[in-house]
Amino acid sequence: MPIEVELIASTPDAAKVVAAAAKICYSPSGAMDILEGLDEKKTVSFLKMLRESGHLSPFEHVSFTFAIEGVSRVATHQLVRHRLASYSQQSQRYVGMSGQTCIVPPSVLENKEAHALFMKQTEDAWKCYEELVSLGISKEDARFILPHGTETRLVMTMNARELHHFFSLRLCRRAQWEIRELARKMLILARDAAPDIFDVAGPSCVVEGVCKEAHPCGEPYVSMEKMLSE
Repeated sequence: MPIEVELIASTPDAAKVVAAAAKICYSPSGAMDILEGLDEKKTVSFLKMLRESGHLSPFEHVSFTFAIEGVSRVATHQLVRHRLASYSQQSQRYVGMSGQTCIVPPSVLENKEAHALFMKQTEDAWKCYEELVSLGISKEDARFILPHGTETRLVMTMNARELHHFFSLRLCRRAQWEIRELARKMLILARDAAPDIFDVAGPSCVVEGVCKEAHPCGEPYVSMEKMLSE
């Protein structure tokens, strides 16, 4: 099944919140007075200055919560390495896995022989899981036989600064295909909710116009729009 992502919550007026949080560092006024004095033009200009100067902590004051389905545990094992985030994931200890599916990589789908072998092995694993449960083995122990590609779902919250970091790594062409597709869909939603915060985001080839990878892919993105459309 395709990856499904929904933005279920985000900080209202995120750009102004970031700008006010930053300005309070340099102003004798309170946050509410600063907010009242911000217009869109001033906010956009100030956010640009913050990024260029490396003053990124104010971006931590706004957050985005995503509901994610149709990803494998291969992807979520990579996802939870981003530790400045909150995760609530479907538990294989409490939720029976009978009837679940396994995410099949595109490279396997494109190879008829490999696909047949892959499906046989996953079907055997599911059958074994069900037999173990029927023999009285607990779900938390029977799950040890399940494929790494087992589909899962979760809710994840990240602040804007961590999202920028996440996008810089996971939207690179060298990132694993599944988490790259997840990141692409997340950025489209985040950009729609907070366009002034995510007007530019992604790997260094997009943000800075130069690749900073130790082993470049050789195919840098020419624009953010191109990256999001692939």
